[in-house]
Amino acid sequence: MDIEEKIRKIEDEITKTPYNKATSHHIGKLKAKISKLREESIKKSSSSTKGRGFTLKKTGDSTVVLVGFPSVGKSTILNQITNAQSKIGAYEFTTLDVIPGVMEYRGAQIQIFDIPGIIAGASKGKGRGREILSVARNADLVVMVLDVFNPHHKELIMDELLNIGIRPNQTAPDIKVKRRKIGGIKVASTVPLTHMDEGTIRSILNEYGVHSADVLIREDVTIDRFIDSLDNSIVYIPLLMVVNKIDLAEESYLKELHEKMQDALYIAADKGMMVDELKEEIFNRLKLIRIYLKPQGKKADLNEPLIVRDGSTVEDVAGRLHRDFLKNFRHAKVWGSSVKFPGQKVGLDHVLEDKDVLRIIIKK
Repeated sequence: MDIEEKIRKIEDEITKTPYNKATSHHIGKLKAKISKLREESIKKSSSSTKGRGFTLKKTGDSTVVLVGFPSVGKSTILNQITNAQSKIGAYEFTTLDVIPGVMEYRGAQIQIFDIPGIIAGASKGKGRGREILSVARNADLVVMVLDVFNPHHKELIMDELLNIGIRPNQTAPDIKVKRRKIGGIKVASTVPLTHMDEGTIRSILNEYGVHSADVLIREDVTIDRFIDSLDNSIVYIPLLMVVNKIDLAEESYLKELHEKMQDALYIAADKGMMVDELKEEIFNRLKLIRIYLKPQGKKADLNEPLIVRDGSTVEDVAGRLHRDFLKNFRHAKVWGSSVKFPGQKVGLDHVLEDKDVLRIIIKK
């Protein structure tokens, strides 16, 4: 019996088991088994596909992957927002390989990948699906592209992403499990737990081979979220949903669709409609900021900013520039919204904001 057959068998058992307090331990154990099998499947897939089709070299400031069913317009989007030239055709599987492009925006070099269209069951290996989706696992942002007349594909794609170990628009569970050699399992929580009890927690941990540990939980965690905290293969990636080909739909249909999917961006890529807004949204979702560097005795270079992640500190920037900036760091001066007055002296732990001007002073 292969991994997918084992997973299906366990999923059938979960479906047939009524969920209540008495069965929660058993269901938790079954879900943990599925998680372990999927983690095994992802590891097996990544090791068996090394050297084949979809190994990518990441460059630039961030990486974005376009995910969607065949013929939704991903290639057109790629051509509109980057310097790439991807084949375009109104038939399935136009893109048979991963096509890279670079979107230059606000001084940032953002790498965009157009991957082959996925199909239902991709995460289980259909249509080279695991290889294709593995590209998305390494992205800084996933852009889900939907055809305006097939919005139901959203749920199908979301299931495929979840099955491959991607948690779109989620943060990692606020849970700490510190394993010990003896002493059993001790659970502490800073919030009331309404979705699971200590018995369920112990059942799940035992399934993972953990019999002694200190568990600290800081959120009202569900069984699935608790299992995710134990699964090393899970990745947490922001997702932007894009509905394409809106020029083909009537206004009344679009209005109704917008009410159902308010968090999506609506575009017509082949007409260039909302393309600039798409670039802006990609930049914002990546949470990138621009830092202008000011060498000693010179003006700040306002033409070529250093692109860093929101929340970056002076230490992060100094480390990116050169290790000597950290080794010989004396202090820094900052002009911008992150300081109270222009040229304020700050230390390595100072958090920078968009468009700050930074000057690093090192020991002589």
